[in-house]
Amino acid sequence: VPSEIESTLNHISSHRNVRGVMVLSREGPIIRHTGAAFEGEHGRKYAGVIKKIVDACKHGFDETIEGGDDLKFLRIRTKKHEIMISPDERYILVVLQHPA
Repeated sequence: VPSEIESTLNHISSHRNVRGVMVLSREGPIIRHTGAAFEGEHGRKYAGVIKKIVDACKHGFDETIEGGDDLKFLRIRTKKHEIMISPDERYILVVLQHPA
């Protein structure tokens, strides 16, 4: 991983409410993660769900919005967490934080 990417991931992870950062390939496997929230099987479950959410949103936009608009950022807030997703053509960046 290039040092500038590693530095950016560490910078995001250092914020007070951030519980974890994950970078996925568009095919779904985890490329890199920080934080205990994305460790082991728990991280793989998050990766699978995030991939399904991004694919569903992209499919929905493709069917309803003319002009080939692309999904750039998605923010999901629950009682316990806030998940920020930034999909790209090759990668998906996921940040999990406490919604304080």
